[in-house]
Amino acid sequence: MSAEAQLEALLEIINSSARQAIAEYKKGGNGVPTIHSKTFHSVDFATDTLALKKAVRLLEGACQQLCASLAPPQHTVINIAQSYDWACMGVVLRTGVADALEKYPKGLHVNELSRIVGLEKGKLARVLRVLASKGCFTEVDTEIFANNRLSLITLATSDSGALARVHTQDISHGAAVLYESMTEPEYATSYELDKAPLSYALKMKGHSGNLFDLLNEDVGRRTNFHRAMIGGGHIMGSLSVLHHYPWNEVKAVCDVGASIGTFSIPLAKAYPHLKIINQDLPEAAFYAFREDVFLPSLSREQAQIHMLYDRMQVWAQDAPEALENNQVDFVTLNFFEESPVKGLDVYYLRNIIHDWPDAEATTILRNVRTAMGPDSRLLIHEYIMTTAKQPANYVGAEAAPEPMLPNFGAGNSRMYQQDLTMWFLHNAKERLLDEWITLGSIAGLRLEKVYDLAEAAVLDFRVAA
Repeated sequence: MSAEAQLEALLEIINSSARQAIAEYKKGGNGVPTIHSKTFHSVDFATDTLALKKAVRLLEGACQQLCASLAPPQHTVINIAQSYDWACMGVVLRTGVADALEKYPKGLHVNELSRIVGLEKGKLARVLRVLASKGCFTEVDTEIFANNRLSLITLATSDSGALARVHTQDISHGAAVLYESMTEPEYATSYELDKAPLSYALKMKGHSGNLFDLLNEDVGRRTNFHRAMIGGGHIMGSLSVLHHYPWNEVKAVCDVGASIGTFSIPLAKAYPHLKIINQDLPEAAFYAFREDVFLPSLSREQAQIHMLYDRMQVWAQDAPEALENNQVDFVTLNFFEESPVKGLDVYYLRNIIHDWPDAEATTILRNVRTAMGPDSRLLIHEYIMTTAKQPANYVGAEAAPEPMLPNFGAGNSRMYQQDLTMWFLHNAKERLLDEWITLGSIAGLRLEKVYDLAEAAVLDFRVAA
């Protein structure tokens, strides 16, 4: 394919994928959104956004590849290096700019806005103009800003915004010392949790420990982090698995590392025939919603009582029928030291393994394998990394059309950023398919099938013969 033919093909992909995205929004009613939309679209938080995410993956990948092809190289490289959008986003998240603008749908002059949020007006205007240029906030007139569909994500009530705050407030510190952590002898070759880039950054500031220590010491940070984990599911479109896995084939599911039931609550509501076992450490649920008691001061029995109470409170509010019908049981679990409830049809782990280096990940998988019966399934819902040279090599994966990069390029950007996030925070990683297969094999598991959900995927493991 000639160079010009490649560019024409990218234009065709952009056009067709954009039309597909438009069609998906029309199916949801309420027309199509633009950067001037002031409310969320009904599709934005739908449980099944797989078709939309596939269209956007093509659209973003082809657009970026076309721009990188046609712009002078120095233009593109400096755009990558000179991007401070994250810093501006951190300012509006931490000062509640969107919350302040909620009372002023037609917009508010930066002079008054600056007084409400406590920032100097000239600097605040510059921050907001950067974001408005990317479609987040609307500059309705000179120095008059209003909320739009994107800026609503930065509201204090937004779980997705909570995740953005984790990135801008915490993960950014690890990113800032990446080079130093790769060249400092004590950190350069280590994959220990306490040798992650964030731990290096904390050490430089006179602190010791890792992300988990930071969360334990700061109630506000800890609460925001747990909300961020819920928001991550919205961002990844994780609930698409409710529609694209054969849940009618199974009867009992163990949600391993379930917290308060971010996944198992919608699963219970969608499939009332399922028996669900919700398993996690007591503090996983406790820290998500309680700020009045320091859990390590409690005995194990007291912690378990608090855990049960907190989880039941959430389920009573969000899925009361599941409690009334005894559809769900709550069982404490330390997946490094013990196995889940034995002999269930499905063991489901979402965004668990990527938190841990290979040694700890193998321990978790071995403990789950011990609980599995001969016909049990282990579903791991995470990213499957692919290289920029080779397409995903598993059944069910969609290949990017030529001349796009085989891994969809910028269309899968968040996958690669998430890999860096795991590195910066935990010295862990997202894994290639071969790495997943190797981990499973060591734990006595074989990969049966992969379900491509456009961003993340579900790996279906079975007991190895």
